[in-house]
Amino acid sequence: MLEICFLGTGAMMPLPDRKLAALLLRRGGRLLLMDCGEGTQVAIRQCGWSLARIDTICFTHFHADHIAGLPGLLLTMGACDRTEPVTLVGPAGLKSVVRGLRVIAPELPYELRFKELTRREQTFPFHDIQVTAFPLDHLMPCYGFSLSLARPGRFDPNRAKALGLPVIHWRELQNGKAVTLDGNTYTPDQVLGPPRKGIKLAYCTDTRATGVIAIHGREADLLICEGTYGEDEKADKAAEYGHMTFSQAANLAKRADARELLLTHFSPSMRDPQEHIEMAQAIFPNTNTAHDLLCRTLLFEED
Repeated sequence: MLEICFLGTGAMMPLPDRKLAALLLRRGGRLLLMDCGEGTQVAIRQCGWSLARIDTICFTHFHADHIAGLPGLLLTMGACDRTEPVTLVGPAGLKSVVRGLRVIAPELPYELRFKELTRREQTFPFHDIQVTAFPLDHLMPCYGFSLSLARPGRFDPNRAKALGLPVIHWRELQNGKAVTLDGNTYTPDQVLGPPRKGIKLAYCTDTRATGVIAIHGREADLLICEGTYGEDEKADKAAEYGHMTFSQAANLAKRADARELLLTHFSPSMRDPQEHIEMAQAIFPNTNTAHDLLCRTLLFEED
């Protein structure tokens, strides 16, 4: 199971009912934050999730509407008794950018660890989730992120019994750990069936339409993609500023064979994104618009 909550779905400037870019993901009680625009910590309070549980913060890029909320968030996390290290992930120059923002947040009761994205594609773990960063096409270096949660094969108790393994060791093998008993080592593949379908999510914002999104969003259960402009007539303007229209995002979701497309990062000139949804749905029917504090739970398929 993977839970998500949109903390902010706006672009450029906050509106009374739309904070700036931020998405929160929860897995096993631990949190990963994607971007941190103005209003992020207020939205976390509103959704009821714990700021002190944020282990990793990923930044797509360094435009203010994606990172300006960081100093206040870091201070509040410290005030909430956070003492464990927090990992920050983002394009090259991340450490320097955060150092500048921390002029107003110089003292924290926990360590900040930095992972700068210096290669075109980079993969790192977030607990049992594999996160892959890949380059987008914006006005400055910008990354999208895909998250994959693997699901092991079904445990076969008959195979475990045939090996003479006591029940007390079964859970370790189910969790992917080898067990050594009486000088013999038993591995998960000896008692598990073939891997089952996991959960995949992709997050892409602040980019022109680029095929790399279809590649990394391939067969995603949920593709979260920017739709800064709703009207097809604004395609040229979108390209000029490094963004996409609803229709362009829908075409990428179709190419990716994603299960669902959720649009976000709306221009402040677009008061009601739902007014433009039909154009996207004509291309990719399972397209929806996100809104602040929209929460979703992605579950493993029944088998």
